[in-house]
Amino acid sequence: MFGSIYTGMSGMAAFSAGLDVISNNVANLNTPGYKGNDLLFQDLFYGFQLSSEFNNNIASMQIGKGVQANTTTVVYSQGDLRATGVDTDVAIDGRGFFLLQDGDKQYFTRSGQFVFDQDGYLVARGTDFRVAAFDESENLSNVNLTGLRTSAPTATSKISFTNNLSTGTTRHKLDNVIVIDEAGNEHRLTFNFVNNSAETPRSWLIEIENESGEKVGDTGKISFQGNGSPEEGHNTFTFSFTPTGANPIEIELDFGKPGSFTGVTSFSGGTNSDMAVAERDGKGSGSITGIEFDREGQFIIKYSNGDEYKGGKLAIATFPDLQALQQVGSSLYITTEDNRAQLSTATNDGLGEIATKSIELSNVELTQQFTDLIIVQRGYQASSQVLTVSNEMMQQLMEVVGKK
Repeated sequence: MFGSIYTGMSGMAAFSAGLDVISNNVANLNTPGYKGNDLLFQDLFYGFQLSSEFNNNIASMQIGKGVQANTTTVVYSQGDLRATGVDTDVAIDGRGFFLLQDGDKQYFTRSGQFVFDQDGYLVARGTDFRVAAFDESENLSNVNLTGLRTSAPTATSKISFTNNLSTGTTRHKLDNVIVIDEAGNEHRLTFNFVNNSAETPRSWLIEIENESGEKVGDTGKISFQGNGSPEEGHNTFTFSFTPTGANPIEIELDFGKPGSFTGVTSFSGGTNSDMAVAERDGKGSGSITGIEFDREGQFIIKYSNGDEYKGGKLAIATFPDLQALQQVGSSLYITTEDNRAQLSTATNDGLGEIATKSIELSNVELTQQFTDLIIVQRGYQASSQVLTVSNEMMQQLMEVVGKK
């Protein structure tokens, strides 16, 4: 009877630990990246009574001494993905963990709620741990915005034209053609095309003016073949433009490939010409308009001037033994030397891909937790009943002994 009391107590202690595990799972139902835990129960040692009538090595009676909460296992099943719309939120649709660095220390997490700190580093929300990524040289580094908050301007170096420059008109004018200087400032030039067929058949003189109406550079000349396509050696013209307070820039005017009709043509179109600017390079300085990660985990910055920067790819860690990972709170894990992380990137080595602007929800199944909760509650009640019955039996025994 004394043994049954201790056995019942072991059951109550084990089921109490089970309640702790379940309550922690339920409490973290809405914790991004949380992985649920299961408690494993294990029976304790047994007492053996050997038979005297048969082989003394065979036990005729085996009585267990209760149960213990032996260990917990982490359930690493995939949690549901939920779109958040936050540029720096990412989730792993597959196996693996994000790598975080705190000096020489490494942490791992499934929670991809990242933000940029005051120094421009991408860190795990609520911590100073920096998110690790592989740079273009495949070296491990950190994602950082330093030097990337603006996109440098590029000066205009080429302007391409299209449509027809009619041989039946004497002059064609293009106003407000925008060019960009090295500082990213815009300037509006005027291009005057003067028919020069009287001197050279199907040729045109080019006169350029700045915003003040002053002449820019030398007068240029282009010419066309008899079929109306640009002539070899006379299909481009380069001039120098010196904006006020800026360095001079060289700009090439491109009217199309010789013999081709994809650029500018010079057919008879009466007195109407519709030649226009087709493309112009050069961009002003740009500010960040968006930050995101693609399915491979590559860091991408988009700028207001149309530029795009592509940085490193997020490092994804896997482990030989997931159950050897240690949970340290804040959805973080640490590992040991014997279970060292193996690093790669998303879409490689069967690691799945990155879900952008999303987070992974907890994988806790509430229905399963409620079911386990009922079992734990009944087990605890049953174990406590064993103590009650044992106590009553002992009391009855003491009463009998007392009467003697």
